[in-house]
Amino acid sequence: MRPEQGTLISRAQAIAAALELLTDQPVIICNGFPSREAFKIADRPTHFYMIGSMGMAPAIGLGVALAKPNKKVVIFDGDGNVLMGLGTLATVGALRPKNFVHIVFDNEVYGSTGNQPTISNVVRLDLVAKAAGYVNVERVREREDLVYEFKDMLEKDGPSFLLVKVNEMAEDAGRVMLEPPEITRRFMKAIA
Repeated sequence: MRPEQGTLISRAQAIAAALELLTDQPVIICNGFPSREAFKIADRPTHFYMIGSMGMAPAIGLGVALAKPNKKVVIFDGDGNVLMGLGTLATVGALRPKNFVHIVFDNEVYGSTGNQPTISNVVRLDLVAKAAGYVNVERVREREDLVYEFKDMLEKDGPSFLLVKVNEMAEDAGRVMLEPPEITRRFMKAIA
């Protein structure tokens, strides 16, 4: 049993709240249920859905942020994904892209493979991001706080890291109905 069980919003509710604040910003969405839920909630050409490649969303987002310094780049990530690629946090912190906003939806489980526990209940990913050099780091549990902090981060120079504690419920969402080459083509055209 998670200590916060029953008190948190779902990842899909958190994703929906964040997407309400976005317009044409490039959004890199990690693999698994986060991509599926975002696709169901609000598919946009500016969304790059990860199909596989666990742990790589912030690395791809970093490349986009460096290539497009005048665009605010947003990454939707999960705790399991971040744990898979912790080195990317250090690279982001070292390169300090001002236009980089990294949101991590932390449900303390590998949700796409059967809810096996991660170690994010022990390894505080927000503190890891701060130690890695992210400029703005916040941890929230409630929808209102997510909206407030994300709005603030969209206005500030980053890199920024927002850890959103969510429950382990997954939205009943089908697969992303686009093939990877199509996702890539439309994303590149949308952010050109």
